[in-house]
Amino acid sequence: MYFTVETAPHHRMPLYKTILCVTCALLLIVNGFSLFHNLQALRGAQVLLSQTARVADRLQYLNVLVLDAESSMRSYFLSDRDSYLGPTRTALADSEAEFRELEKLLADNPSQLKNLTQLHTLVRRRLSIMSQAIDVYRDGGLQEIVNIAKLSDDRASMDEIRLQVVIMEQEQNETLTTRSAMFYKEYQKAVWLGVSINALAILVLVMFYQLVRRSFAHRAAVEHALQSANENLESTVQQRTEQLSVLSRHLITISEEEKARLSRELHDELGANLTSISMDIAAVTQQLRSTHPELAEQLKRARGTLVETVEMKRRIVENLRPSLLDNLGLCAAIESYCEEFSRLAQVRCDCNVAADMESLTRDAGDLSIALFRIVQESLTNIRKYAKASRVTVTLNRSGDGLMLRIIDDGIGIASDTIIKPMSHGLLGMRERALLLGGNLNIRRGRNETGTCIEVAIPLRPQRDGAAPPVRVATPMPTLPPAISDVLNSVLHPVADDQTPSSPPYSTRPHTPPSLSDQAR
Repeated sequence: MYFTVETAPHHRMPLYKTILCVTCALLLIVNGFSLFHNLQALRGAQVLLSQTARVADRLQYLNVLVLDAESSMRSYFLSDRDSYLGPTRTALADSEAEFRELEKLLADNPSQLKNLTQLHTLVRRRLSIMSQAIDVYRDGGLQEIVNIAKLSDDRASMDEIRLQVVIMEQEQNETLTTRSAMFYKEYQKAVWLGVSINALAILVLVMFYQLVRRSFAHRAAVEHALQSANENLESTVQQRTEQLSVLSRHLITISEEEKARLSRELHDELGANLTSISMDIAAVTQQLRSTHPELAEQLKRARGTLVETVEMKRRIVENLRPSLLDNLGLCAAIESYCEEFSRLAQVRCDCNVAADMESLTRDAGDLSIALFRIVQESLTNIRKYAKASRVTVTLNRSGDGLMLRIIDDGIGIASDTIIKPMSHGLLGMRERALLLGGNLNIRRGRNETGTCIEVAIPLRPQRDGAAPPVRVATPMPTLPPAISDVLNSVLHPVADDQTPSSPPYSTRPHTPPSLSDQAR
């Protein structure tokens, strides 16, 4: 199964969603500018209202200054004390300051400035009359003041001042009413505009929320569908993996059975045919040795070729199914293979097999062949790739199972090589371990150099009271003496006739097989 690693295409947001987002943003921006403008307008109206109120207050204060000055002057006339002249003396300066402030406040109102000028003239004239009256009092006394009061009309001048102040206050009140109405109108306008823009923005936000909710629901449905697809894919992958694993184990079992069957057929049928040919060649050679030595010599060479064929057959049989594994057991087969590996690869190979391994694996044919194949594949890989100088093979009891370790001091195995799909040897070793209910672990060797292959195989418990089956050796049939002599002469030629080949890789160096073994 293949998975793409290409980057996902970039999806743009739909146009209507973009338009809604831009519209909502524009509405919020317009609302912000509108609120700022309305706030400035309300602030200006508030300033105008405050200005109108300040004008009214200063007019009242100016009227109070004139009245206080007149009252202090009369008190001075009655008591003849200068302490009562304080408000009269400061009235002119205070009134001038108030008029300057009023001119600033009424700068945008020409009619009020005209009234302010008239009021300024009246107040100045009245304060001047008061100053002259004080001078007359100091020169002529109270009687002169009384005479002057009989002749002058002071009340009229004060009434003019009061009237002018009232007129200006009335105009200010009218201005205040007008500005208050404008302020209320601007306030209403600002409120309605803000409410309208906010309502429109809320409507757009609601529409956008509906779109987001639909998109979220669609995304949730897509994620749910993707999750379901992933779960189905994972279950399918797991199912396929289990099927492939079962198939691999089945193929391993079938392969071993086929190898065993082929080994038996080669050993029995081909061995019998080669033995028959050897017997015929030996008989003909004996007859032609005296009469036709040339033919006898050709038959002698043919017999040598036949012996090599027999040796090649034996190697093929040993490759298919080690005879030591069936005859002497797993321990002898592993030790013999380690010795042969050390001799051929010129690498030191230490084999350490526990003494009780033979009794534990004697009746488990699948366990024996699996462990032997794992050792065989491991040593083959070490010979090809590891560049090791020392190898250690250990098989012993570990808890309720067996522990097989193959350790070398070579270059090690890269992590990507372990999981590479084409590592058929490692996968086959792992599948053989899984076939027996165990597991295979590959890690770094001693001192973080080389490779250590660990295979843990659980032992199957035997039933209570059940004794292990006893293997009974089948007696070999005896052959006639003539046939035995012929076979011995064919299969064991003298040194000048044939150069013997090297012993098979899976067996120890040992004496040639007997006549009975060859016949079988």
